[in-house]
Amino acid sequence: MLGSRIPRRHRRGFISALAVFGALAAGTAVQAATAPAAVAATPHRVLFDNSKAETAGNADWIIGTSQPDPLGQDATPVAETDWTGALSAWGVGLQRTGNYALKTLPSGNTITYGTTAALDLTNFDTFVLPEPNVLLSAAEKTAVMKFVQNGGGLFLVSDHTGADRNNDGYDAVEVINDLMSNNSVDSTDPFGFSVDTGTVSTNNPRAITDTTNPVLNGPFGKVTGSIIRSGTTVTLKPADNPAVKGLVYRTGYSGNTGAFFATSTFGSGRVAVWGDSSPIDDGTGQSGNTLYDVWNDTAGTNAALALNATEWLSGGTGGGGGGGTCTAAQLLANPGFESGSSSWSATSGVITNDTGEAARTGSYKASLNGYGSAHTDTLSQSVTIPSGCSAATLSFHLHIDTAETTTSTAYDTLKVQVLNSGGTVLSTLATYSNLHAASGYTQRSFSLGAYAGQTVTLKFTGTEGSQLQTSFVIDDTALNVS
Repeated sequence: MLGSRIPRRHRRGFISALAVFGALAAGTAVQAATAPAAVAATPHRVLFDNSKAETAGNADWIIGTSQPDPLGQDATPVAETDWTGALSAWGVGLQRTGNYALKTLPSGNTITYGTTAALDLTNFDTFVLPEPNVLLSAAEKTAVMKFVQNGGGLFLVSDHTGADRNNDGYDAVEVINDLMSNNSVDSTDPFGFSVDTGTVSTNNPRAITDTTNPVLNGPFGKVTGSIIRSGTTVTLKPADNPAVKGLVYRTGYSGNTGAFFATSTFGSGRVAVWGDSSPIDDGTGQSGNTLYDVWNDTAGTNAALALNATEWLSGGTGGGGGGGTCTAAQLLANPGFESGSSSWSATSGVITNDTGEAARTGSYKASLNGYGSAHTDTLSQSVTIPSGCSAATLSFHLHIDTAETTTSTAYDTLKVQVLNSGGTVLSTLATYSNLHAASGYTQRSFSLGAYAGQTVTLKFTGTEGSQLQTSFVIDDTALNVS
């Protein structure tokens, strides 16, 4: 092969990029293993429902099989697999902050408000209904509505029409709409939205531009969008409740139609609604279920959206980072590689000033792979994120050049990962490949706010196949905290 005959550092300038343009949106993959932080004096209390057939069929919408207390399976979870359930990444992501106390309402239980039961809604700040498949009883609907009216947070997750997983004649669309339109507290569009009947097969909805919204710019990262993989949207009705606000919209929609994620208030409480259960699926769970890792899909920032919204619903403003103070700063040493390999650990030859692929700024850059033969390169640096810094953003500029001609197969890959001090992978933020080749540099950004208070290793691993070259060139890195 031509790509394997030319020396690496000269071949990159010789072979033009046969780029297959594929936009990979820079996203936040805050996996289950978020950083522990100073424990809040009064943790946010969140109850996840499992009383409405949330595990019927291929669904597994639970944070863990130990119920009601997920800590019964693992009291100090590090990764999403430490708890068993397709929502374990969500649950562990909250648990590791030290600011949350989580419980599950098991199957066979009843939703109550104002009783002495341990799992009564009066004992919680937020109630999560993740794609309910059974109609709530009249008493349960009253309980939920009064809970919100009196200051509780309600997180509703729908799915597409016809997703009747337990075959009882009702899907999540009908269950949620029935809650809002047929209750004893307020049935006149109390939240200012209704869930649309229908199915949107595939779409990557984008977030609105709002730099002050606490859900889109919360402590778990900036939300840029989400994904639909057979879901639905909601119609907003601000005339009925002016507090309703669409935050993420299906492509081509805005205003009162096509909202995929929306928030509202009712009485003293808060409400959030998501049009599809796919984004909360972390791909792990009980055997026998067909699950997909969409929580970490880089086409959206699903983890940040779920975690920020939970924080907002719970009435908090600082979770994910904990206590302490934070001075705004850029934490990475030698961020542009101009001091050579100082402060970085890298495979021989990765940090270089050769001219085969130009640095974005200065003379040096990190250039992984590009051999046209089976090869692995790594680049890493350890950094401590102060416990008071709830906002921490990793950014870098990436140029991908390839001689591959395929439009469908990722032969060569670059993984961007966060590891703990023991070398265990906490999160794979993104995986790029020859399919994302393009001319010039593109900036990529990820939130690391969930790792506040922890020393982590940021690691880039480039793996190249046996033939045509792909080079991954990194420059101008940064880890900004505030």
